[in-house]
This record gives sequence, structure tokens and C-alpha cells, in this order.
Amino acid sequence: MHVSPSDLEWTELDQRAVDTARILAADAVQKVGNGHPGTAMSLAPAAYTLFQKVMRHDPADPDWVGRDRFVLSAGHSSLTLYTQLYLAGFGLELDDLKAFRTWGSKTPGHPEYGHTTGVETTTGPLGQGVANAVGMAMAARYERGLFDPEASQGESPFDHFIFAIAGDGCLQEGISAEASSMAGHQQLGNLILLWDDNHISIEGDTETAVSEDTVKRYEAYGWHTQRVEPQANGDLDPVAIFEAIEKAKAVTDRPSFIAMRSIIAWPAPNAQNTEAAHGSALGDDEVAATKRVLGFDPEKSFEVADEVIEHTRGALERGRQAKAEWEKSFQEWRSNNPERAAEFDRIAAGELPKDWESAIPVFEPGKGVATRAASGKVLQALGAVVPELWGGSADLAGSNNTTIDKNSSFLPADNPLPEADPYGRTIHFGIREHSMAAEMNGIALHGNTRIYGGTFLVFSDYMRNAVRLSALMHLPVTYVWTHDSIGLGEDGPTHQPVEHLASLRAIPGLNVVRPADANETAIAWREILRRYTKEFGKGAPHGLALTRQGVPTYEPNEDAVKGGYVLFEAEGGAPQAILIATGSEVHVAVEAREQLEASGVPTRVVSMPCVEWFEEQDQGYRDSVLPPSVKARVAVEAGIGLTWHKYVGDAGRIVSLEHFGASADGKLLFQEFGFTAENVASAACASLRQGATS
Repeated sequence: MHVSPSDLEWTELDQRAVDTARILAADAVQKVGNGHPGTAMSLAPAAYTLFQKVMRHDPADPDWVGRDRFVLSAGHSSLTLYTQLYLAGFGLELDDLKAFRTWGSKTPGHPEYGHTTGVETTTGPLGQGVANAVGMAMAARYERGLFDPEASQGESPFDHFIFAIAGDGCLQEGISAEASSMAGHQQLGNLILLWDDNHISIEGDTETAVSEDTVKRYEAYGWHTQRVEPQANGDLDPVAIFEAIEKAKAVTDRPSFIAMRSIIAWPAPNAQNTEAAHGSALGDDEVAATKRVLGFDPEKSFEVADEVIEHTRGALERGRQAKAEWEKSFQEWRSNNPERAAEFDRIAAGELPKDWESAIPVFEPGKGVATRAASGKVLQALGAVVPELWGGSADLAGSNNTTIDKNSSFLPADNPLPEADPYGRTIHFGIREHSMAAEMNGIALHGNTRIYGGTFLVFSDYMRNAVRLSALMHLPVTYVWTHDSIGLGEDGPTHQPVEHLASLRAIPGLNVVRPADANETAIAWREILRRYTKEFGKGAPHGLALTRQGVPTYEPNEDAVKGGYVLFEAEGGAPQAILIATGSEVHVAVEAREQLEASGVPTRVVSMPCVEWFEEQDQGYRDSVLPPSVKARVAVEAGIGLTWHKYVGDAGRIVSLEHFGASADGKLLFQEFGFTAENVASAACASLRQGATS
């Protein structure tokens, strides 16, 4: 292989390290008996080139703010990443590779953020990583705007690249199309996506499902594109890959797409270029044969020569030097920008500005306000004092009330809109709900900003896989879901969420917050931001479910942060009945309480804006809100009643919606479907009778 000294230094030890990564992948899958060896084998030259020759990172400090980021969107090929983390010295050792896919190991079947050092995001559901990488690139630009907007291109300590490797499956999933369109529109020149074009999926040759010209598709998205052909023997060419990456880095006004034609499981004599090599162990004979081809001892497993690991662990010293060089520019920036440096320190420490809570509005009791409108006012107030807070909507900003600054849109400088600003506050995600959610995950993973994104609650179904991953990764993202019930009215059942609240509450680690009124909405936003500070500990995503229609405003009650609290207490003695409600149904419960009290039934109303927050409270508090002695209980929510059985008990009743809605005025629908004070009071009386006989 001819290599010019000015291009890439590639020695026999480099090639031996690449081949070692291939053998380690084959051995790891063979040992556990399952996994995906083929892609890790064929991608080894590309991954090695990135980790050893291209990326700016420090294995000894994997959270260094100035590092390049790497996303393995093709997460099934986790060994592509694990072998490089091992070779470069991120903390994985040979025993970790031997424990691949086993209980308690650092090398699970798909990469998991927060579990394995050096893993930037949890990947596996195909295409998610592409969108994560787009979000990271967006966050990097916004971060630069916060701290160093005047610096020339490539001259800021906040300039870095986002690298991602995607497979055929990633690019077939619709989420990658959404995200790639967004990246091209945003002209994210800090994003470089390498496509493993191996023509193989689980069902065989990709001709079974795909015939488009993918490179032309990315050209149409507005990306800079290149194609890298393999060497004559079929192996990926690290020199060509390196040169393509260098060209891509020089293109600063567009994201870059590099198509790498590869042969899966190369150089396994019989398994290469087969679908079996995608997701199955090669077999002892084939692993041995591959070792012979590469000059390894077929009788040895997990063979790593001392000189190879010594060579690859040189990444630690290179990382130390790169970080030290970066630190010089960072310290110069700090000296020249003391106020921005203080802001950086605050944000990096996970702290909020001093007295930020005082900016949050308090709403006048008695006035009818839609909680989506209240949320919008809170966001605009917070925007003035929390500069790291930004976000937008999936083309529904006017309905979601998610415009934090109408004069500042996150758009490239040549966009014709007058408010376009590369460092703008308001993101226009477009009608791309799925990628919006995954991009939000990428933004949160990148760090140093706080992100939210909105759409209608019914369209959370489009986002669900990314929402699930935000919960799995404990990411501080906020979903603003409006039009949360049949109350939205005439748009009808296609737009009226019924099963969504219960379905979202079923996601472990996601906090669903459905405020009763404007003041609960303000308190909820305050609590959500408070929970995203390092002081609070491990984070969690939140989903706000907000009304389209106006609802009565009550006096603010700080107990709302506990998830469930007594909004109105029973009069004339201990409660005989408890009405539990959320969101726009709280005022229905309040009206029912008035009827029950008038008929001599002392009744308590419990507002339950967040079941998950309520479950965090100790048993004593929960029992004080829902005394076990009170058997007559009614839960009221305009959705399926799945959430509420545990709270109402055997004698209780649930006023819910166990069918789809209809197209009509929202007030009429509430009446027709039984969300009336009379019906709730009747249910409470039935519960009282049931409790008396049980």
C-alpha cells in the first residue's frame, strides 16, 4: 500500500491492529454463541482510522468538552466500537471482550450510554444514532454561539466534529431520512457520516428491499458526498477513508456523507458477503480459517500481541497532547472572555442562574387559561434568564406555544427568513417528530444546553422509540405535548389522544406531567428544570401534556412538585370520598365535589399532575393524600383508565374514555362522553355504596 508521508502514516503494526480487531470480534461472538461479527470485521479499518488517526479525543478523559464525538448508529455491530475502546485505552480490557453479551459485563449486546466508558449514546434501534449525531452537531453549533460566536471557523475551542457510522438498516429507517434532511437544511458542516455500504441485511442482499442511489439521495438533502472504493482484495482502504475524511472536514458549509463499499465479514473465506455473517457466530472452523488468512494462530483465542497493544495504547499519549494543546486555546478564550467563561462554568456545573425562579410567572386565579398558553408564557420568561434553554416544535410552534424567541431562529446564515441566526434560540424541526425526539437526545448527550421540543400528544406515537431511549439513558429532555384530549374538538379521533397518557406512563423512567391549570404548569416547568441540575442527581426525561382549551386557574400550590396533592379538602369532617383527577378534568372533579358536599358527602379533590413524582414520595405522604381508610374513590381522566386501578381500589370507580373520540366541539364531547360533574358525583356515590358493602 503506497502512503504519502503528508497523508497518513500506516505501518504494519497498524494493519496488524486492524486484523486483531477483526479476530477479537469473531472470537467474542463465537465465545458467547450469538452476536454480529461480520460488520465489525469489515468495518475494522474505518473504525481504527477514526480512533487512532483522525478523532481528537483523550481516552483518559472521555468527557473532555473539546473532544470529537463518535456515534455507532449501527449499534448491532457493537464490537466495532468495543474493540477500538479496548485498543485505544478507554478502560475496556481483554476480559471485557471475553465477557461480551453476558450478565454484568461492560460489553452488552448494543452500546449503552452511561454503562461503558467511551460510548456516547445508546444505539441499536436502527437510524436513531444518525439522528443523535445530527442533534450533537446542532448542539455543538448552539454551544459555540453561547460562548464563542465571533471566532473564525475552526479557531474556537468549541469547534469539533461529530463522526457517525451507519449501516444499510440505519438508512432504510425513516428516522434517518428525517434527520439527514434536517442536517442538510441546517448546513451542519461539523457532521461526518460514514455509510457501511455492504449490500447485506438479515434477509440477504439489500436488492431485496432497496434500489435507490443513496449517494444521490444525500446530495439531494444538501450534503457533500464522496464514495470510497475498496482495495483490489475487497478490504476497506484506510488511506482512501482518511483522505475522504480530510476532504469532508474542509467542507464547512454542509454535512458530509462518505459511502464506503465493504464486504461483510471480510476476509472470512466462506462467510464473507453472506447474510449469515450479519447476525450469527461464524463457527469454529470458519473462525480458524479466518485466523489462518490473517496470519493468526487458529488454536489461540483473543490473541493480542504485546507490540500491537503497546502501539494502539499510544492513543493515550496522543490524547494527552491533544488535550494539552486544546487547553492552551481554552485558557486564552477564558482570559479574553471572563463573563462568558463564568457562564460556561455555571452551565458545565449543571447549575441554573441565580434567582432564575423569580422569572416564572404566577397566574391570576379564576381566569380560564389553556395550559399550552401558560407553558408558552413560562418558556418566554425562562428564555430571558436561562440562555442555555432552547428548542422548538415539529412545525406546530403556534399551536404548541414553543417559540422561546420569535426574533431568533436556529437557521444557517443564508436562510431567507429575517430571524435566521446560526446560533438562534428557536428550532424549526419541521414535520419530523421521530427525528426531533432523537435529535433532542443527541443535543442532551452533547451537553451544555437544555432542550425541549413540541408536537401534539397524539403524535408522540411517531416519537416513541426515541422517547424510550431518552428514558433508558436518563436524559434531561422535555417533550411538550399539547392538544392532550378530546378537548381539542373538531379535528376528531385521528388527532384526539386516548391511549397515549397510559402508554407513555408505561415507559420506565419517563415522567409524564399533566398540569391542571396555568399555575401547575408554571410549577411543573420550574420543577423539571430543577430536576435537570446535577444537584438533583440522575436525570429523567419529562413529557408535558397540555390542553388546547382554557381551564380554570387555581391558587398555586407548591405541593404540586410532589406529583399528587390535596387541591381542595373535604369540609365538615374527614373525607368520605376522594376524587383524583389530572389536567383539564380537575375542574370537573372540583365541580363534582361541590355537588357531593351539598348532598352531605365530605369530599377531597386530589390533583395528580405526575404519577411518577407521586410514586417517589414516601409512603407516609402518599397515605396522607390518599388515606387507605377512604375506600370511596373516583379517578377522572379523559383517556383510557389503565393508570388508575391501583389508586381507586376494588370499591373505586374510573371515569375514563375507553374508545376513540369524535369530531365535534370539545365541550360537547366532554358532556357526551361522561366527563361531567354529575357523572363524577354519581360515580362517587356508587363507590360509596360499594365500599359500604365490601
